[in-house]
Amino acid sequence: MFGQNRQQLRQMYHDTWQKKQANESLSALESMVTQVIIEHPEYHAIFNSEASLSQEYFVENGETNPFLHMGLHISLHEQISTDRPSGIRILYQQLQTKFGNAHDTEHHMMECLTESLWLAQRNNQAPSESDYLIALQKLL
Repeated sequence: MFGQNRQQLRQMYHDTWQKKQANESLSALESMVTQVIIEHPEYHAIFNSEASLSQEYFVENGETNPFLHMGLHISLHEQISTDRPSGIRILYQQLQTKFGNAHDTEHHMMECLTESLWLAQRNNQAPSESDYLIALQKLL
């Protein structure tokens, strides 16, 4: 989505948040990023310092990588808006009915997405859209 450079990706989040704070106009992508940031007030402090651009986050230490977390939300938004994999939009709507709100629904869906990505990486293959959809259906 933004390239392979972690520093540039993180800088894009910072720049987008600064534009939002300055009430500057935002592109469609920047608006999506801003909405995800707004939904995560626990991460707002990272945008007050450039230190987060090089910060390491270790799950072994109980840390969550806020950029990865927000990126997963953005990935879901893109999947749902394009209905790819096919059928994810209706699954999202059904899950939203079950879980009550979009943000909680996305967190449940993100567990399936991360599992799908992890399996693909472990097996050195592309993620399976069908297995991903089956995992999402199991949430119902």
